[in-house]
Amino acid sequence: MTTIRRFASCKIAIYPDDHPPAHFHIEGRGFRAIVEIETLKVRAGEVRKAAEAMQWASENRQLLRTEWR
Repeated sequence: MTTIRRFASCKIAIYPDDHPPAHFHIEGRGFRAIVEIETLKVRAGEVRKAAEAMQWASENRQLLRTEWR
């Protein structure tokens, strides 16, 4: 697992050799989510406590794409 960015309540991570579509994981105390990079669609889990991470992801999709590759 590669931690891309840490926030007060969670972190964004990308796992090597993970399944398509390109996505990242948001992990925090008591919650987890999987979010597609291109659309920011939440594929699994809950992001209510991760607004800061979602905002950062929307502004840094190119970095997330690069890390995914």
